[in-house]
Amino acid sequence: MKNFLTFVTFLIIIFSSISKVYSIEPDIFVQSTVNRASEALSNQFSKEEKIEKLKKIASETVDIKGISFYTLGSHRKNITDNQLKQYETLFKEYFLKSFSSRLAEYSNPEIEVTSKKELNKNYTIVFSTLVSTEQRPEVKINWRIYTKDPESPLIRDLIIEGLSLARTQKEEFSSIIQSNDGDINALFETLKNFNK
Repeated sequence: MKNFLTFVTFLIIIFSSISKVYSIEPDIFVQSTVNRASEALSNQFSKEEKIEKLKKIASETVDIKGISFYTLGSHRKNITDNQLKQYETLFKEYFLKSFSSRLAEYSNPEIEVTSKKELNKNYTIVFSTLVSTEQRPEVKINWRIYTKDPESPLIRDLIIEGLSLARTQKEEFSSIIQSNDGDINALFETLKNFNK
């Protein structure tokens, strides 16, 4: 029995060490992500190829489901499970199309990660700068990283010069629903039209 307990303790230590080895620091995760995006935006690819590569990167690094729930806000409580599934599908397509088409206009954006601040065990803010060029000024970009699973951090929000993109999207969606007497289908139609 003593040998068995010793063996179990040994395994716990080993797997604990492995977990630490494979945990990804949020700042390294962000820098790796922007490096991948920069490579995808190189001039060797067509615009269509850039968009597809960016969609793949976003699918792997952004918590699209988490953002979709956040942007729906309190309206999430008033819809059926089927409507929620429909919204998740529409939002994912909307997010990937919006994200990739906008970013595809950039050519080799140089983003430098400067520091990070752990808010709690679930969230870390990573601070970065979009380096200025002759065509554009320097831009401060903060990344809200969801770190509940340290082996698989995910992007939950971008704060560009103090403006939260997730919060802005939430306010826009809420405005659409409220201006249509609380009808969630109005938001669905807006997303469908964008996704076409």
